[in-house]
Amino acid sequence: MTFEHIRLEQHPAGFATVTIARPDRLNALGGQTVDELRAAIEAAGESEARCLLITGEGRGFSSGADLAGEAGLPDDVGASLERHFNPMLEALFALDIPVVAAVNGPAAGAGCSLALAADIVVAARSAYFLQAFVNIGLIPDAGATWLLPRLAGRARAMEMMMLGERVPAAKAAEWGLISRVVDDEHLESESVALATTLARGPTRALGLIRKLGRDSEQLSLTEALAAERVAQREAGRTVDFRSAVMAFLEKRQPRFEGR
Repeated sequence: MTFEHIRLEQHPAGFATVTIARPDRLNALGGQTVDELRAAIEAAGESEARCLLITGEGRGFSSGADLAGEAGLPDDVGASLERHFNPMLEALFALDIPVVAAVNGPAAGAGCSLALAADIVVAARSAYFLQAFVNIGLIPDAGATWLLPRLAGRARAMEMMMLGERVPAAKAAEWGLISRVVDDEHLESESVALATTLARGPTRALGLIRKLGRDSEQLSLTEALAAERVAQREAGRTVDFRSAVMAFLEKRQPRFEGR
């Protein structure tokens, strides 16, 4: 697929980078952009990449759905979710490799949801997160109503969704929405370092961790223990596990191959 609104790049360190590249529109997410994101996410998952890094070009991560690009008000706003946004989020969650988001400015609406869907979110100090839907009479979408209560708890999630106010990066970290905040000039180096670390890790185990972590709140303790047993059986059969045990016994650092 030829991309017009995003860039997909393979990094020598073993990870792929997807960049939303519409800086003139603050990386707004129109249907084409979202479809390209989905295709790039799926391509990264099918490639040799062992981690995916998602970011935005210019002064923001994403301003959310491209309302200005719509030809008048749609009769069925939900249709865009069904055709574009929901399949893209499903593709992101289905990945078997870890995902890092580098948030370099505003992450609003569906752009906020996209950022928070990553496993590790690093934000520039000037960045902020905004669920702006209520300000135009809509409900949060692109997975926001599922993600936010799990990340920040119901009280803070409801405040964020019902008031439609900006949550600065530092507060987002305090609330548990994101992993860490760094000075703006260090965002790229910090996110690349994280993606590199993950890309050099035990890829199959990381994929299992990502699935178990996502599913955990929907499982009872008994179900979670059973899921851990199944996943641990799979991880224990990998080359990475066996070579890492040998490295431990020989008192050297393991070198993971991702298999």
